[in-house]
Amino acid sequence: MKRTPIVAALVVIAVAAAAGWAWWQYRSAHAPHELTLYGNVDLREVDLAFNNNERISEVLVQEGDHVKKGQVLARVDTSRLEPQVAQASANLELAKVAAANDRVQFNRVSAVWSSTHGRGISRQDVDNAQATLDGALAQVQANAAQLTLLRQELADAVLVAPMDATVRSRLMEPGDMASPSRPVLDLAITDPKWVRVYANETDLGKLHPGMTAAVSADSFPGRRFAGWVGFISSVAEFTPKAVETTDLRPSLVYEVRVFVKDPGDELRLGMPATVTVPLEPAPAAAPAKAGG
Repeated sequence: MKRTPIVAALVVIAVAAAAGWAWWQYRSAHAPHELTLYGNVDLREVDLAFNNNERISEVLVQEGDHVKKGQVLARVDTSRLEPQVAQASANLELAKVAAANDRVQFNRVSAVWSSTHGRGISRQDVDNAQATLDGALAQVQANAAQLTLLRQELADAVLVAPMDATVRSRLMEPGDMASPSRPVLDLAITDPKWVRVYANETDLGKLHPGMTAAVSADSFPGRRFAGWVGFISSVAEFTPKAVETTDLRPSLVYEVRVFVKDPGDELRLGMPATVTVPLEPAPAAAPAKAGG
């Protein structure tokens, strides 16, 4: 039996496998080792307003100031509120005294009722004493609630920073009337800070959360800020106009947030930035073996 056709077929398979292996090696050698994306620096903002309607007495910070969590930023006038707190406190003490006296009276009436088996005092007197005591105790609770409310309003007269941040805008001044619907200060939260970039569908499979990244900006030539890939959107959208590459603008892309370490707070909101993500090399495929 002639083996020439079988040998020829095996040779063709071996040549094809070698060619495939060579093509794969060439592709791996010339494949990009990093992915470059373009976007803008983004961060969260907080608008701070007072809870009460009073006139602002002090604003203690300016635009650009760095503030710490719990730091006092502004105050409103409390000249009318403080006497109300003092009066509510006094009313609570009076209510407690009245309730204590009503309890003594109730205990005396009850004792007479029990010792005389109902002959020394009527049941109506006992019920009346009980009702008076219940009313006094309810008044104590009402006064305590009123005092708590006024003390909370007094505490709300001081505006404090909810977290470490930078003052972005000072929107009201001393003498302005504060309101829960009118922010006094606009704070920019500097941590976390990220770059909002957009990746097209062909590059989406190359990214996953946790990958290291480097962020650069034209304002800091030669510098790279360390970062990592965080959020990757699962929904496609049309590329926003803010993206700096014209070839991506007509495409459907996916939003990616690359978090960046910026301890010096140098990257500003909206600043154009370039993100470079090192790509993990794809595993090399083993060449096919020719059978005998």
